[in-house]
Amino acid sequence: MKRINLKYLLTALIIVCLFVGSSCVLSPPDTSSPPDSSLTSTITPIDPDWAPPAAENQASALPSIADVVALVKPSVVAINTEYVTYDIFNRPYEQQGAGSGWIIDEDGLIVTNNHVVEGAESVTVTLADGRTFPAETIRTDWLSDLAIIKVNAHNLPAAKVGDSDILRVGDWVVAIGNSLGMGISASQGIVSAKGISLSVSEGQTLDDLIQTDTAINPGNSGGPLVNMAGEVIGITSVKVAQVGVEGMGYAISSNTATPIIQQLVQNGYVIRPWLGVVFYTVNQYAVLRYGLTVDKGALITEMAIGSPADEAGLEPGDVITEFAGEEIATADELIQAIHSGQIGQEVEIVFWRGDVKNTTYAILAESPPPS
Repeated sequence: MKRINLKYLLTALIIVCLFVGSSCVLSPPDTSSPPDSSLTSTITPIDPDWAPPAAENQASALPSIADVVALVKPSVVAINTEYVTYDIFNRPYEQQGAGSGWIIDEDGLIVTNNHVVEGAESVTVTLADGRTFPAETIRTDWLSDLAIIKVNAHNLPAAKVGDSDILRVGDWVVAIGNSLGMGISASQGIVSAKGISLSVSEGQTLDDLIQTDTAINPGNSGGPLVNMAGEVIGITSVKVAQVGVEGMGYAISSNTATPIIQQLVQNGYVIRPWLGVVFYTVNQYAVLRYGLTVDKGALITEMAIGSPADEAGLEPGDVITEFAGEEIATADELIQAIHSGQIGQEVEIVFWRGDVKNTTYAILAESPPPS
């Protein structure tokens, strides 16, 4: 029998002792006192008989967007334009554009945006059934960004026009148009806000706009924004969307557009109160360039001979700071003030000529036809 090595025996005994010791830890005695059953809760219930309200029936389903599109799409047209532009070497070349429109009268009257057709050499309208027509007559209004196209066609499917004043924030709307120039398509969203005013260029502010989260892309301009009854309650504009908040689109409300459209059809242009001046918003450049003594107002740069402004004694270089009792800080404010007046109305005008403050009176006239 072999002798066991003493070193290995001692090592084995130490391991056994450590294992047994770690398994036999004594717990300290529980010294906590039992709960006193004589103590009662001091919390008073709000209402012991209360129960949560019963769930209501689910809201009714939304109208089918497909039904709305099917109703309106035959009235929506694609508009293709051709322009002649010049490169950096002053060589002419042809450029194409695309937009949308909608039929407002079965005898070939189509509504679109002014910026869709402005300056175009040729304008072609493509109907939903594939037929194409050249524009015979185009009438535009730069200030409202609206235009009317007349084509030689009859018995067209005219869209119905709705009342934009009864729209509510949160109402569902659908934009239909020639998005990205790839044919008629639809997108849906809600009315996010009403009565929005946006300045889209110097001297051009669009009022009473409908703000929507509906996708409005290049090519949609001039197309209809419709409610769930398939009625046109707005005219979409990418030009307006480009100056707004990202993710928001804008449409000219139908109630604002309708009287302008009527004047374009009946008169060929829009008649407004007219002062007969061209002006520029006073800024730091204008102050330094013209040596102005005021830092806000509307600087007169041009004036029509025989206009109300001419007869009132105004001159280029004058700065209008008040009009009909309203303070004027920008050209847009002066335009709005003029158009808020009435043809034949006498208005008080406060202006600066050099370092002298003056007051005069003008009688607003009817705006002449565009040249």
